[in-house]
Amino acid sequence: MPTSLKADSVGPVDVAVVVFEGDRFNGDIAPALRDLHDSGTVRLLDLAFVRRSPEGTVDIVELEDAEVAGAFGRTIDGRFDLLSDEDLQGVAGDLGPGSSALVVAWENTWASRLAAALRGSHGEMVFLERIPRENVERAIAALDE
Repeated sequence: MPTSLKADSVGPVDVAVVVFEGDRFNGDIAPALRDLHDSGTVRLLDLAFVRRSPEGTVDIVELEDAEVAGAFGRTIDGRFDLLSDEDLQGVAGDLGPGSSALVVAWENTWASRLAAALRGSHGEMVFLERIPRENVERAIAALDE
């Protein structure tokens, strides 16, 4: 486990699955994720790619593979294995033929102080939901009306 990752001070951890229909992943997301990591906004914990061929066969590419390590090796400590084979097979099961997905787990380091304060105050986050982008866009558009 990364030496600077401590259970009592870790921020909230999210897992995101980003699907690329038609297997159109081009790697542009790698520099953006590295920037978030390097700025301290998030700490990348684990990452994998899942591909389903047009014939339906599944290929899982994890951080240890050279293809991924070249883009992400310096930002992710490969010893922290948060995404299980079962998790990745579950993602694969939801992919359509000829599609791929990036599965990434990150710690929200920007929220670690708040998370520690909540735990120290014996508070418990009981609900958290991301508002869909379409809803935010509609709310912004309504400001101009």
